Amino acid sequence: MEERKVTVKTRVDELLNEMTLAEKIGQMTQADKRALQPADVTRWFIGSILSGGGSNPAPNNPQTWAGMVADYQEAALRTRLGIPLVYGVDAVHGHSNVVGATIFPHNIGLGATRDSTLVERIGRATALETSATGVFWNFAPCVAVPQDIRWGRTYEGYGSDPGLVAELGAACLRGLQGELGAPGTNLGCPKHFVGDGGTGWGTTQQYEWLSDSWQAADDRYKIDQGDTQVDEVTLRRIHLKPYLTAIENGARSIMVSFSSWNGAKMHGHRYLLTDVLKSELGFDGFLVSDWRAIDQLSPDYYSCVVNSVNAGLDMIMVPFEYERFITTLTKAVEAGDVPLERVDDAVRRILTVKEALGLFQRTAAQEPSPAILGADEHRQLAREAVRKSLVLLKNDDDTLPLAQDVARLIVAGPAADSVGLQCGGWTIEWLGGEGDITPGVTILEAVQQVVSAETMVDYSPKGNFSDEAEADVGLVCLHEAPYAEGVGDRADLHLTGEQVSLLHRVRDRCRRMVVILISGRPLIITEQLPLADAWLAAWLPGTEAQGIADVLFGDHPPRGKLSYAWPRTMGQIGTADDASAPVSDEDALFPFGYGLTFE
Repeated sequence: MEERKVTVKTRVDELLNEMTLAEKIGQMTQADKRALQPADVTRWFIGSILSGGGSNPAPNNPQTWAGMVADYQEAALRTRLGIPLVYGVDAVHGHSNVVGATIFPHNIGLGATRDSTLVERIGRATALETSATGVFWNFAPCVAVPQDIRWGRTYEGYGSDPGLVAELGAACLRGLQGELGAPGTNLGCPKHFVGDGGTGWGTTQQYEWLSDSWQAADDRYKIDQGDTQVDEVTLRRIHLKPYLTAIENGARSIMVSFSSWNGAKMHGHRYLLTDVLKSELGFDGFLVSDWRAIDQLSPDYYSCVVNSVNAGLDMIMVPFEYERFITTLTKAVEAGDVPLERVDDAVRRILTVKEALGLFQRTAAQEPSPAILGADEHRQLAREAVRKSLVLLKNDDDTLPLAQDVARLIVAGPAADSVGLQCGGWTIEWLGGEGDITPGVTILEAVQQVVSAETMVDYSPKGNFSDEAEADVGLVCLHEAPYAEGVGDRADLHLTGEQVSLLHRVRDRCRRMVVILISGRPLIITEQLPLADAWLAAWLPGTEAQGIADVLFGDHPPRGKLSYAWPRTMGQIGTADDASAPVSDEDALFPFGYGLTFE
């Protein structure tokens, strides 16, 4: 092991000694694939490319992905020194950009499993599917510790407890990275450093100098990218802990948060990025910015570049104006505003990780075949994860499990027959979608596969059934529309009027009613809870809904436990006019760790 370290250091030092300033700054640049062609990689010595959410090739399939990434990689190898690039994606619940990939439950569901071995296995499967397309860098795991479930990224957090997040985040990282550098392994990227889960409602800043500033008239971007207003002891106790654990488990890249700490933007925070993360915690990998995040530091772009790089950022996710970034950083180095030593440190970190990832040796022939995406073994793993993530909130009179030979079963709700609604955001497109956006099994299909041939199954998305006869069981699937990041910030987490009406329509048509809630966070269901005999929180389960049927019909008992306290009222979370107030177990409708079973 020591010999390998010496070899890597020697190789990196040799490269640094040969590199021009242009080649070094190219390594610090990350562009979205929509902004450049392979020839531009060669010309500008680009060190990294990403596909942001929805930045997919056409046609969107594993083979096209592999070919696209290979074209960019070949362009990097045509540069003078032949330094390979590293391609990154947000494969946050499977290789979820790619049609046909296995889509696992989002992290909120995995948090409910309390199963670190399962999470590590999912990380491994994700790395295999991602590596099969030539992508070796995954912007995961998200190790945010969400304190306010109004946040649109709540489902990306394993839970509200830093110990749970640290445990499962480390498990995911181990699964992704394995023996880093071996075929089928990924570089993980814990995110977003630090405190992104502690921001207060209404603290997101507006930036007049940015064309895409969040000038939202509704709930969007009211807490995402906001300000975490806590003392340092609290910041360390809640939000820093998962990063310490990740570093202990081999983290070599970390993504920095859009958010601020007590008014200071994280992308310019030298104390936290350099003094704490790199020096105190001993992080020896590289830091990457978030999407255009340095632009928020100042209306003066030159200052943005200088301050972020000097604060400790090593690679900048531009993602479109890469020429502007390269030109600006070059000017700053030549003027002495960014020391060459800081550039060399950044590039040394990047090259060292590229060596550790095996990029100088790995070839497509060594990696799994693209045919592995959506492999049956991975789909069975996803099915296992689904059933282990389900939290049984209510089960009056032993309503569950259902009998497979139930005479008549009515099913209602759009989410009952929509893979897209099951998967949520970060699925094929950034915000996700509805319908058959990728191959998978819907809840309706899973139920139909399990019940007896004599069972009559009727489905109506709106709960309008022509036959007036009373059904033995009514199954209602409620959902949140797909969202991601600040688009999902939501001041009011009550069910919609239409959803409440749907519950009443089905209640009038059945002897027993079961509700399956498809959501990225707990919703306010206090008044509706008595309407149904059983309630099951299914979170955002992904493509394999057979795992839901496994529990509904008793092949497996529910084992999930809440990783967030479930609020009784919106007032327990906070209002549109005040900061977040974490729900206490004493006041909650269901406390942290709650979950029934029927064993």
